[in-house]
Amino acid sequence: MKTYDIAVIAGDGIGPEVMAEAVKVLQTVAELDGGLCFRFTHYPWGCDYYLKTGQMMPENGLELLSGHDAILLGAVGTPGVPDHISLRELLLRIRHDFDEYINLRPVKLLRGASCPLKDVAPENVDMVFIRENSEGEYSGQGAWLYPGTDREVVIQDGVFSRKGCERVIRYAYELARRESKSLTSVSKANALNYSMVFWDQIFAEIGREYPDVETRSLLVDAAAMFMVKEPQRFQIVVTSNLFGDILTDLGAAIAGGMGLAAGANLNPERRFPSMFEPIHGSAPDIAGQGAANPLAAIWSASQLLDFLGHEDWGARVLAAIEALLERGACLPPDQGGSASTAECGDALCALLRGDM
Repeated sequence: MKTYDIAVIAGDGIGPEVMAEAVKVLQTVAELDGGLCFRFTHYPWGCDYYLKTGQMMPENGLELLSGHDAILLGAVGTPGVPDHISLRELLLRIRHDFDEYINLRPVKLLRGASCPLKDVAPENVDMVFIRENSEGEYSGQGAWLYPGTDREVVIQDGVFSRKGCERVIRYAYELARRESKSLTSVSKANALNYSMVFWDQIFAEIGREYPDVETRSLLVDAAAMFMVKEPQRFQIVVTSNLFGDILTDLGAAIAGGMGLAAGANLNPERRFPSMFEPIHGSAPDIAGQGAANPLAAIWSASQLLDFLGHEDWGARVLAAIEALLERGACLPPDQGGSASTAECGDALCALLRGDM
């Protein structure tokens, strides 16, 4: 039997509610498979922990996490704790220190999910974003000079290294080649005359090694427009940290809402554990009401299964999400239903077992 040690950081707001259902689904997969076992270790880190200790995680937090095969993260953020603290001192710290330089976010319209675009079929919205996840605009570099004076100046640097750009772009080319799909690079070289010119240059350089991959390059504003007008243009997309963050939220709106938006933070070399999360945030306004949609968290569990080499189960979990949406029963409020978070998770497990 293969046993995986999974760290669970449920976090804040609706995080504990949706993570409970992701764990439930993985436990169901293990029961059905018979040769799999998941051992979960729960860490009570997040904003409540910060308010008690002054830290989002303990000093040895990364050391504790490093012994696990993967990490499940629920959500981070709560009123009363500045967002730049809650994000940078937990989520971004894990991404950076564990070199999770690939952020893989599917933007896929599942059958049964609502789409705000007119006359768009599920097959027209099926893209994967490969977002650079370790540097770029989120590197945290800069300066705040002369605060509180009339000379006050703030500088926020974007860091683009050759290594950082090459490895994420090459990952995207490899995925496009493996899946026989087109690859679109998104930048803003007309305005960002250093970082994005450099990005475009490296995209072209590496592209010469992949003559079989159909490619195109778009400015980020044009990409946003075409995602709405012609989403079928996009299959594999590679872009910077900031642009990937923004465009995948747009993609979530197109593909059924943030309650269906999952993300994987990958260290492809597996020197460190990778982390899997719903990207919808902590939604403190509905926390504790049992109204949160767990499907994004469950989709992230599907990504975890894929990364651990159990793509068959990853596909079965995603198929169960789609089947649940198609049936229209046991759906949470954001998908037009009235089921609780736990009822939605239970229904999905029943689908996996063949009981529905």
